[in-house]
Amino acid sequence: MNPAPNLYLVGYRATGKTSVGRALADVLGRDFVDADALLTAEAGEDVAGIVAREGWEGFRDRESAILARLSASRGLVVATGGGVVTRPQNVEMLRATGIVVWLTASPAVIAARMGADVKTASLRPSLTGADVLDEIRSVLSAREPLYAGAAHFTVATDGKSVAHIRDLVLKETGESHAG
Repeated sequence: MNPAPNLYLVGYRATGKTSVGRALADVLGRDFVDADALLTAEAGEDVAGIVAREGWEGFRDRESAILARLSASRGLVVATGGGVVTRPQNVEMLRATGIVVWLTASPAVIAARMGADVKTASLRPSLTGADVLDEIRSVLSAREPLYAGAAHFTVATDGKSVAHIRDLVLKETGESHAG
């Protein structure tokens, strides 16, 4: 088992957690886990289906269980779900077992990225039922203090390539490329 702490990427939807996480895992020679992808694979349905059947609370219960399993490992790069920080016990697990990086983006950039992703409807069902930009602003307003409280540091992703964001994270964590 890799003795290094896990590297957790947190942030709102479409801030680059999965893309940056894969890039980090590649250069660090670590395993990458997309927590939402693992959750939906194990459930046998997409996020929208889980939420329709179990509500957001049921989805969050599944998310917490996945995080508990992942936090028992070391050396992983994990892209968390956007709402993982809404439960204090999740934040405690993240901070106790790894380095937490908050990836940010402006509401306009998030909306554009979500609009460009053909899988948005199944992967990112509405959290509030509001207009997309209004929902982003509202949810970000509620979650920003939670992300800030969870994160060891923050990287803004607006206008940056995945490689640039990856390198900023590597510099901030003091990690170096794998061998």
